[in-house]
Amino acid sequence: MKDALAGTLESGDIMIQISPSEQEGVQIELNSTVEYQFGEQIKKVISDTLNEMGVTGVSVKATDKGALDCTIRARVTAAAVRATGKDVWA
Repeated sequence: MKDALAGTLESGDIMIQISPSEQEGVQIELNSTVEYQFGEQIKKVISDTLNEMGVTGVSVKATDKGALDCTIRARVTAAAVRATGKDVWA
């Protein structure tokens, strides 16, 4: 497991930074322009995506600019693949 990044800071996108963590599970730090309305849903999509991939023991820093769930899932998947080296598309 290594540090990895996916996404941009453009409107409608999200930047996901994944780092190894000493703690169990997934820790999520969210900074979002729509956190008040959609913060819990964004965190759920991030957590669910990582759990489905079997990725645990990570810290996630998410900087959201109004991304849709499908974009969040794609960025988390890309960052997780880069961090673990496990190709989910093969």
